[in-house]
Amino acid sequence: MTDITISFGKEEESTYIRNKLIEFNAKHVPEHLSSRYEEINLTLKDENGSIIGGMLSTLCWNWIEVEILWIDDSKRGNGLGTQLLSRIEQIAREKGCTFIKLNTFSFQAPLFYLKHGYVQVAVFEEAPIGSNHYYFKKTIA
Repeated sequence: MTDITISFGKEEESTYIRNKLIEFNAKHVPEHLSSRYEEINLTLKDENGSIIGGMLSTLCWNWIEVEILWIDDSKRGNGLGTQLLSRIEQIAREKGCTFIKLNTFSFQAPLFYLKHGYVQVAVFEEAPIGSNHYYFKKTIA
């Protein structure tokens, strides 16, 4: 193993590595969950069809992970974020998920998620410097 190199991966190399990990992981989860993977992306549009918010999330095994929840600045405070959370929670129930997980920064919406029943499970302080990075989970009944 003397001729090993480390380089920046190309897209097809990254796909290969991701697929190899997925293959490995599938051997360690219950069979009925091993192929459960689905992107669930929700979009909010106004009466003109303009995008005013949305949510990007992924169903994996027995949970949904919300990667992004965004509402246009001019539309915040009108319950749109609450509507998106309610919808993804409904989808999680319909698909038999047991929890939702997500993360946010102190300059984004940690209080919003706490208000909606999410429980803080971790925090990285000073990430980025001057702010905190929070991780939340909500059990789906």
